[in-house]
Amino acid sequence: MPTDTPASTFDLDVVVVGGGGHVGLPLAIAFADRGLRVGIYDLNELAVKTILSGELPFMEDGATEVLQRALAAGRLEATVDPAVVSRGEHVVVVIGTPVDEHLNPDPHAVPRALAECRQHFRHGQLLVLRSTVYPGVTQRVEKLLAGEGIDVDVAFCPERIAEGKAMEELFSLPQIVSARTPEVLARAGALFGHLTDSIVELSPEEAELAKLFTNTWRYIKFAAANQFYVMANDQGLDFDRIRHALAQDYPRAADMPGAGLAAGPCLFKDTMQLAAFTDNSFVLGHSAMLVNEGLPLYLVSKLEAKYDLANLRVGILGMAFKSESDDIRSSLSYKLKRILEFRAKSVLCTDPFVSVDPNLETLETVLANSDLLIIAAPHKQYRDIKPTVPVADVWNLLGQGTVV
Repeated sequence: MPTDTPASTFDLDVVVVGGGGHVGLPLAIAFADRGLRVGIYDLNELAVKTILSGELPFMEDGATEVLQRALAAGRLEATVDPAVVSRGEHVVVVIGTPVDEHLNPDPHAVPRALAECRQHFRHGQLLVLRSTVYPGVTQRVEKLLAGEGIDVDVAFCPERIAEGKAMEELFSLPQIVSARTPEVLARAGALFGHLTDSIVELSPEEAELAKLFTNTWRYIKFAAANQFYVMANDQGLDFDRIRHALAQDYPRAADMPGAGLAAGPCLFKDTMQLAAFTDNSFVLGHSAMLVNEGLPLYLVSKLEAKYDLANLRVGILGMAFKSESDDIRSSLSYKLKRILEFRAKSVLCTDPFVSVDPNLETLETVLANSDLLIIAAPHKQYRDIKPTVPVADVWNLLGQGTVV
């Protein structure tokens, strides 16, 4: 059983559990850069070694310099030993809620992970849940710790960054903090006050929904754009030309996104979490999922109607889930690849940033050996290609229209 622990006895200000990932690592080095003593705990030994070498395990603009600065100042350490949790006055947990093959979220994932670390928690700590969670998980964690007899304050403070912009947005965006009592709210606000002066307070249940609403709203907007694209494309019309015309000097349409393969590790997952939370009555969310997840098949079907796809070598440009990223989690480029492997003669794939897929070819190889190209992720360098074969460019990256 842990004992009461004065804050002065903790030798780390913050420990980030899951601190080697896309959410945890930027947060850890941001705290360290603001003068806090930070520990990272992560199960991924390779990620930990990479961090300690002064390099990032993934792409994140501007983060390498901050990491190296924190290491040089002696304010950051990383380990695969969970015992480091006991050394932190504040413990920030970055463990997501996964969705299974049936699109059902696992609300037990976070409590289960915390239960495995329970012997390392100490009285007097502040436990902050940072990743998106299924509504009610914060309360479940509170009951779990109380049942173990551990006097730990619990807060839910969802991350709000866009991947690739963490080192800007951690300091510029308001931080949402939520807790059960004013005292814990103040404590969580003080922690994130190291990053920004703009703190927004909610109850845990409000904050849980706020995070899900945010990601789902973006997913629905992408689905609306993709549905509009399909409508225009079926009539042989260029959606992107229409979109730019209707938004010109017209602020009420300025936020309409372009069409594209909308995916990634959060938007789809969190929309399905919200659907499960409403007992699968979230018709709009399910419709958005069908539109966005259906776009790869729609594109292939249109290409199949226009070309002799079965006798063509198809090149896919971009396998990451978004531009200028190396992250392939939930990328619809791979769904596109699977469909084409069944319908085309062969498929060649390339991406200048992705290093974890050994089957990728160089851009030069794909351009030289493809009869048809599809721009799946709109990396900036693709703007300069000079294709000699047809290109399906739903992003209009080449400026030649989006009609397929």
